[in-house]
Amino acid sequence: MSPPEIIALRQYLGEGPTDRTISDARHSLSLTEIIQHSCLTDASCELPGRSVLLATSGQLLSALAMIELDGVARRMLLCPPDLDWDRLQVLLQQAEIDTIVTDRSLLRCRADKYALVGIDLAERRAVRWKAERATEWLMLTSGTSGLPKIVRHTLDGLAGAILADGPTRYRNATWATFYDIRRYGGLQIFLRAVIGGGSMVLSEPGEAIAAHVARLRAGGVTHISGTPSHWRKFLMSGASADFAPHYVRLSGEIADQAVLDGLARRFPRASIGHAYASTEAGVGFSVDDGREGFPAHLIGRNRDGVEMKVVDGSLRIRSLRTARGYVGAEAPPLSDTEGYVDTGDMVELRGERYHFVGRRGGIINVGGLKVHPEEIEAVINRHACVRMSRARSRPSPITGAIVVADVILADGTDRERHGAIRAEILSQCKDCLAVWKVPAVIRFVERLEVTAAGKLARIDA
Repeated sequence: MSPPEIIALRQYLGEGPTDRTISDARHSLSLTEIIQHSCLTDASCELPGRSVLLATSGQLLSALAMIELDGVARRMLLCPPDLDWDRLQVLLQQAEIDTIVTDRSLLRCRADKYALVGIDLAERRAVRWKAERATEWLMLTSGTSGLPKIVRHTLDGLAGAILADGPTRYRNATWATFYDIRRYGGLQIFLRAVIGGGSMVLSEPGEAIAAHVARLRAGGVTHISGTPSHWRKFLMSGASADFAPHYVRLSGEIADQAVLDGLARRFPRASIGHAYASTEAGVGFSVDDGREGFPAHLIGRNRDGVEMKVVDGSLRIRSLRTARGYVGAEAPPLSDTEGYVDTGDMVELRGERYHFVGRRGGIINVGGLKVHPEEIEAVINRHACVRMSRARSRPSPITGAIVVADVILADGTDRERHGAIRAEILSQCKDCLAVWKVPAVIRFVERLEVTAAGKLARIDA
């Protein structure tokens, strides 16, 4: 593998159409203006070489700071908005952060041992920094089972899939994502917009789907991505009228055939596909044939220089797009001795195609037999009346655990049909799954929780 190329993000802003913008629900800024004006309000703090935490209330301010400080700061830690201060302090020590760029009053009051730099849209002046180094981009894992890990990337690694596609492939596109751009999936879309010569419409936390889609339509969004859970909620919302993107992508969770088919029916003229990526492994591949899983020939080296193999059912990836490692004195190694990242995503070869069956850490143990909840959900979601489902475990004095399925039905489903639908789902599961994987209980529910990262919340009873 050749050494990474040093990339400065700002070099791409001067290229492409002059009317490109980044917008949220309140502001719209041209990219040519962004490259000329600073968003930092404290000029007294010398930021070159600093290790910076970007902790802002909104995505737009984070986007401006990323653009301005890449190539200037030694490292940038992107802070998602849902992380509390007590957990954050531990991460700041691990990342050796010395400066906080923020508009959040909580951090201004409590971060007295850090240099504090304000960020605002009101006070704009000429950018005075000169890109002189390759900045380390630090991101957090989801941290669903404890404190998040800090993952270290370089910009050329983050942009690897974009550059492999050809930066101008989607020139003039207007991008959007249900993700937050301070997480890996959202950051990929942000970089595609900036590097590829496009505009971007940012999501708003807590925004109703109808209001969000209205902004997407008004902003002329042509290219959009999200997790399968994001897209299922979108399809259930009934808010998709007159929204017709050209490009629809899924990532972050297993894209089963039901959600792919649902999007194909809703957007018959769009290119619909799913991508495999993770914060640690980077972007592995994309699949554009409308089918779940991925072709077996992608195992080995594919045309973009990504190498993949399957060990004990787990997908492993080695490429220049993978993270450079975890951050912290006691951080574990990110890859094995050959440079492969063990993704923990379990796959199964069926004919000439690999199918994702679930996460290694999410297995339900039923009497000593392994059950992947995602495999059960894929079967349940095929039912015409089902819009979304979650399989989970419930303690059992006999088998240790049983499988329970929470199911959201389509709007307008007659309650008198619930018994028949439940029987049909069970029959479908019995036809497709081993007996120990068939749900012992099926509950019809009004809603299912989705995490801040856009993934279905996994819980046990």
